[in-house]
Amino acid sequence: MEKNKVIITVLGKDTVGIIAKVCTYLAENEINILDISQTIVSGYFNMMMIADLSSSAKEFSVISSDLEEVGKELGVSVKCQREEIFERMHRI
Repeated sequence: MEKNKVIITVLGKDTVGIIAKVCTYLAENEINILDISQTIVSGYFNMMMIADLSSSAKEFSVISSDLEEVGKELGVSVKCQREEIFERMHRI
């Protein structure tokens, strides 16, 4: 487990441009997507990504806040969690 890995989740009503907008933000900030999964169920969009922040100049807290703002613009929920926190939360 690397300390620069994060889990990014996106959930909400499916609309045009969700993937494009989130991935554009990541690319512009030198954040590499390591793995990605997305589904649409009954009109609801769900995406989970594992990303590497190693090359980004921005701090985790800024990236997390920026992604929440991107989500608000799109009308979806975008959450960014450090991998180690995510792992600990889901061990129970």
